Amino acid sequence: MMKFFNKSFYILLTVLFSLTWACSTKTDTKSQDVSYDIEPVDFDFDKIKERGYLTAVVDNSATSYFIYKGQPMGYEYEMLNWLADDLDVELKIIKDNSISSALEKVNRGEADIAAFNLTVTKDRKRYVDFTNPLYFVRQVLVQRKPENWRQMKVHEIENQLIRDPIQLTGKKVHVRKSSAFSTRLANLSDEIGGDIIIIEDSSSLEVETLIRMVAEGEIEYTVSDEDVAMLNATYYPIIDVKTPVSFSQQIAWAMRSNADTLENKINSWLEERQKETDYYVIYNKYFKNLKRSVDRSYSEFSSVGGDKLSSFDEEIKATAQEIGWDWKLLAALIYQESKFDPKVKSWAGAKGLMQMMEPTAREFGAKNLYDPSQSLEAGGNYINWLQNAFTKQIQDSVERQKYVLASYNVGIGHMQDAIRLTKKYGGDPTKWEGNVEKYLLLKSQKKYYTDPVVKYGYCRGEEPVNYVHEILERYQQYVLLLNASTIEDGDEAPVI
Repeated sequence: MMKFFNKSFYILLTVLFSLTWACSTKTDTKSQDVSYDIEPVDFDFDKIKERGYLTAVVDNSATSYFIYKGQPMGYEYEMLNWLADDLDVELKIIKDNSISSALEKVNRGEADIAAFNLTVTKDRKRYVDFTNPLYFVRQVLVQRKPENWRQMKVHEIENQLIRDPIQLTGKKVHVRKSSAFSTRLANLSDEIGGDIIIIEDSSSLEVETLIRMVAEGEIEYTVSDEDVAMLNATYYPIIDVKTPVSFSQQIAWAMRSNADTLENKINSWLEERQKETDYYVIYNKYFKNLKRSVDRSYSEFSSVGGDKLSSFDEEIKATAQEIGWDWKLLAALIYQESKFDPKVKSWAGAKGLMQMMEPTAREFGAKNLYDPSQSLEAGGNYINWLQNAFTKQIQDSVERQKYVLASYNVGIGHMQDAIRLTKKYGGDPTKWEGNVEKYLLLKSQKKYYTDPVVKYGYCRGEEPVNYVHEILERYQQYVLLLNASTIEDGDEAPVI
């Protein structure tokens, strides 16, 4: 009799859970996410197109945007780059781990899209608009298995875990502040007729951090989207993520409510791309291929799980100190040259981490370019020589770095030609963008490479110009995602 009663009671609770979830009672309250007094700026797609770039705010997480072995990655990062390419605009990324702050940035015009793992909720839709869903996901409870779970039988483990939401009554559940998880737990608390103790941690605290805290026993429970939870469960086998606390929810990007053209452009783009295999390849890369995702995300060479770019970080830091550079800028150059592979050899014969040719390397102190230490020493010496060569011409040290980077790629002779052309045609020879950069590009045209001031002839200038742009872009990504104490949430990277 009691067994029948328990089963009937559970069915009743399930029905009530479904009805209450479908008809949320929270729509008459203001969202906990954002400030309602910020009116969205008038800045739709036509102005974005005229400006030339789309600004997206993202967070540093294992699925959104991170650095792995020197390479920017992430579901949102790849999708946003794809979108920007198709819209024929540049992509500018800013980082902000706070959902409320990110949504406010959108309405202020500091960003055009908030590309988080955002759940579409009624409260949020009162403040921002959402794209069509990128995918659907449930929210699940993240809890810790018993310490000796490997020696226990399945039913013994199950008996010690929460499987019915009603068992959360009186339990402390930590969630990210201003998140949909907090709202969901508040609704669930009403649904089960008992108080769940919701503890909202910092809005900038990543979900992965709370999951780690559960795994390490610092807190008992948190809530996460199921895909993120499953990814973390692969890394932390002691956590259980099988108890849902919601039905499937829409995950989408947010934008200003008055940016109708932008919204239509993105939705049309999504409609077309979601018909293609590539769309699901990107999704599966981060959410389905869990072993590979974990290997990337929790590697010591990931900006999520570690703080290293390569196995040679300490040597790179030492060389950078000798040449007066931020080590992350030198690392960005090395990634461009060799992707941190000390044994690589180019088709032209350049070798090692710094990809130097043997005659130049010998001149600057290296006998074995496959030796990382020798390669770094010779590369550092060469960079110092280039810096000294430009010291009198280019007073600004940051600007001078661009001339050094271009020279590292194409040679100092072509750079001096571009400087002379800039002077001759009335440009500013001390400025890279729009000046020396311009005439380096023009050195591929006969009118310019046969000019009397040119001594080194033809140059395919597109290569060194792209080289400088890509290194500086990567450098800013490293600054943005590595060593968080050196840069505040909301600081931005350049156009990428």
